[in-house]
Amino acid sequence: MGQTSVGQTMIEKILARGAGKESVEPGEIINTRVDLCLGNDITAPVAIQEFQRMGATKVYDEQRVVLVPDHFTPNKDIASAKQAQILRDFARDKGIENYFEIGRMGVEHALLPEKGLTLPGDIIIGADSHTCTYGALGAFATGVGSTDLAAAMALGETWFKVPSTLKFTYSGTRRAWVTGKDLILHTIGKIGVDGALYRAMEFTGPAIEELSLEGRLTMANMAIEAGAKCGYVEPDEQTLQYVSARAGREYTPVYGDENAVYEEIYAIDVSKLEPQVAFPHLPSNVKPVSAAKDIAVDQVIIGSCTNGRLEDLREAARVLKNHQAHAYLRLIVIPATQEVYARAMEEGLINVFLEAGAAVSTPTCGPCLGGHMGILAPGEKAVATTNRNFVGRMGDPGSEVYLSSPAVAAASAVTGRITHPEEVVS
Repeated sequence: MGQTSVGQTMIEKILARGAGKESVEPGEIINTRVDLCLGNDITAPVAIQEFQRMGATKVYDEQRVVLVPDHFTPNKDIASAKQAQILRDFARDKGIENYFEIGRMGVEHALLPEKGLTLPGDIIIGADSHTCTYGALGAFATGVGSTDLAAAMALGETWFKVPSTLKFTYSGTRRAWVTGKDLILHTIGKIGVDGALYRAMEFTGPAIEELSLEGRLTMANMAIEAGAKCGYVEPDEQTLQYVSARAGREYTPVYGDENAVYEEIYAIDVSKLEPQVAFPHLPSNVKPVSAAKDIAVDQVIIGSCTNGRLEDLREAARVLKNHQAHAYLRLIVIPATQEVYARAMEEGLINVFLEAGAAVSTPTCGPCLGGHMGILAPGEKAVATTNRNFVGRMGDPGSEVYLSSPAVAAASAVTGRITHPEEVVS
């Protein structure tokens, strides 16, 4: 009898194709082409400095390098203005087509899928840990250091150790107000912040099939919070409809084999889950919202690359409509891109936020990393739809950040304490 060949996961197949090999296996060190390189106003200046130091004179492909000044923009001080200036000058000098300045930009990991720059089957690197977001579109996408970005911008290739894969199968029907954010928070709470260290996380099962693309992007975005190299959902009809309407170049979706080998398989029944909240100071310190009902908060942030898309704003507006934010609470809403902002205006969502007493910002990462537009004072508590709640992440080391979905964040803004949306929406 013939020997049965070992199957490959989607990630292994993408990396093998990029390396020009028939197959790869976990732990193998490979050199591979790169389909897209991404840098922002914090990480790209260092990469540009290294690019120049190595003597490179041009980028490997002016269409495949993307620069997005989004973290400290609009510039909050002279230092941040200089950071953004470095990107602008480099983009102009090298003829980089995908440079997105304020007024035309967005938070990078919401912007790139919207622009059709991140496609199924791609190998994407970015000098930002949440580059793993694009795995929701069926790509291998991961964060790298600024030096690796510099080399890739010059050469169009990089190296990886092939990750093993953990498979997460989600079954059951989600209850009201349970979103992709709740599924990924529950998952991180289950395995811990290092539970997927340097592994790929495959999200699959009936509950993923019926999850919106926005929800899948949220889940892939936070794979890094479990220590993962990447997170992904194999492309389906919903994925292909989304990318085909936006893609400016050809792409080839990749699918894993039925007999693919996984390091471990997790089965998660979502039917009993209620909305989740990550308590300070780890994304894995997760509890159901019912366990957080007596915690008063000073600030609510709705936005970021995790939850600043149109679906997220619709969810928040549904809760906030005909309600006012608590008198002693700051409510800040940040649409993730200009397109999201424009569509939210067309749908009347911005009016809902303004009538509720929110401050609505131009797209920016801003408060997520303690940059600007919502810094916490000592002892203050915030509910945020962002992805990290480490000590001092959003301001003073004595402040606290609780991570949640947009619905929980909006409900908490109304009551002034962490609240289940059903308490506000009858």
